[in-house]
Amino acid sequence: MKKLAIILSVILIPIFFSCEKISDVIEESGLTNEEIIQGLKEALRVGTDTAVSIVSQLDGYYGDPIIKILLPPEADIIVNNANSPLLTAIGVSQMIDDVILSINRSAEDAATEAASIFINAISSMTISDGLSILNGSDSAATHYLRITTNSDLHNLFKPKMQTSLNKPIVGGTSAQDTWTSLTNQYNSVANTLAGQLAGLTPVTTQLDDFITSKALDGLYIKIAEEEKDIRNNPIARINDILKKVFGP
Repeated sequence: MKKLAIILSVILIPIFFSCEKISDVIEESGLTNEEIIQGLKEALRVGTDTAVSIVSQLDGYYGDPIIKILLPPEADIIVNNANSPLLTAIGVSQMIDDVILSINRSAEDAATEAASIFINAISSMTISDGLSILNGSDSAATHYLRITTNSDLHNLFKPKMQTSLNKPIVGGTSAQDTWTSLTNQYNSVANTLAGQLAGLTPVTTQLDDFITSKALDGLYIKIAEEEKDIRNNPIARINDILKKVFGP
């Protein structure tokens, strides 16, 4: 029993101490939970504005290896067999490159519409315990935004992405057309006896859901980077509420 009491004291003392320190920080700063929530939302708003301005530029997605969008997993069979004699004969490698460039250009184009969608979601987002997010990881607010609003954001952003995928952005041809051309020509080979013997199977997946998800993933990554900057870099705290919540 004595051992159990010692173990519990070792576990609980840091927790109580931590909670007490956090309360002290709030009392010393004069912050209310409402101000903390306002500061967190402002950090996300500022982070979103900056993130959108980055990814919506030329090569915002395509030139960034971390968020660059590749083909859907269903197209792995095309990519993995691109150098086979059956597919080199129809120039599949170049078509793959064309599609990847086009879908990233579409994501960059659609990103210009993302700011208002994100900011509306942020302003209406309910945060019950701002302190836990404030004292969380460097990207805790972005993570909270993602887990609470991602489904709604996806549904709102998808029509914008569909529009961009159908714009003739690269070489007068849309990403949707380049994808259709690639899959049609690949499928014409996959459906032959030679293609079947080579283990090729048709690809019929649609782009819009996949590209929407990947474009949002890229935005979350960039927003998280901006949140981290606001938390750690005083220069990034560009207004009074950010300075009050995150420090001068």
